[in-house]
Amino acid sequence: MSAPVQPPEARVAAEHPEAAGYRAGRTLPLRVEAMRQLRRRRTLLMGGILAALPFILIVAFAIGGTPDGEDGGGGGRGGSRINLMDVATESAANFAATSLFVSAGFLLVIPVALFCGDTVASEASWSSLRYLLAAPVPRVRLLWSKIVVALGFSLAAMVLLPLVALAAGTAAYGWGPLKLPTGGALAAGDTIPRLALVVAFIFVSQLVTAGLAFWLSTKTDAPLGAVGGAVGLTIVGNVLDAVTALGSWRDFLPAHWQFAWADALQPELEWGGMIKGAAISVTYALILFALAFRGFGRKDIVS
Repeated sequence: MSAPVQPPEARVAAEHPEAAGYRAGRTLPLRVEAMRQLRRRRTLLMGGILAALPFILIVAFAIGGTPDGEDGGGGGRGGSRINLMDVATESAANFAATSLFVSAGFLLVIPVALFCGDTVASEASWSSLRYLLAAPVPRVRLLWSKIVVALGFSLAAMVLLPLVALAAGTAAYGWGPLKLPTGGALAAGDTIPRLALVVAFIFVSQLVTAGLAFWLSTKTDAPLGAVGGAVGLTIVGNVLDAVTALGSWRDFLPAHWQFAWADALQPELEWGGMIKGAAISVTYALILFALAFRGFGRKDIVS
């Protein structure tokens, strides 16, 4: 009668008593990785830039006034067109929404690409990646810890901006309802949930950039290459979306839906554009994350 098959960790413990306490799931805890990333200079610099943006806008509005008559963002490409800049100084909620509008297309792309693209490639550039794997940290566990922390910091960056904008806007313009340029307003009590929905959609829409950056980070030892590549490909997507000759093919571009969150700032909440945009972004992101895990699992680590 054959002996029962032991799990790998049980065999390791039996063959090497000194490894009896080893558990793959306990290697590279999330809190350890989070503290490592939090202490890095680029994290503090990115947080400072995002926290400073609302104050820069307040100064700009004080010097130049609020622009009028310019076309603002679009809701869901087929939703209502709104011009948030026209009402930016009406209340703190308006100011926070405007801060998200001016930063969602490019500025918020940078922290996502930075946190996700720098995470694995930086370890390779420091020649510490092979030592992490020799610890031993399983490859799937290492990537899982890296991407969870990177996405957490990306979300924190997106939350930081409207929080600072609300605080600065309250001091500069007062608290009140979110006035809509198309007429009407959202009650002050409804603005926080709506802004939270906006942030959530922006985060989901940026998962494509996160997936690109993370995949490139597993393919190169140059962090700037991964970060720059993700930002560059995101810009290419925005350029392609501007090519109207592509017609309905643009519906399959994540960039086509990046301002669908404007539908959340209407008197009647509209979900259509946001659902389509989220579905497109999540689909692309899952493919890219799968490629990253598959490629890294077979990669010969020499750095």
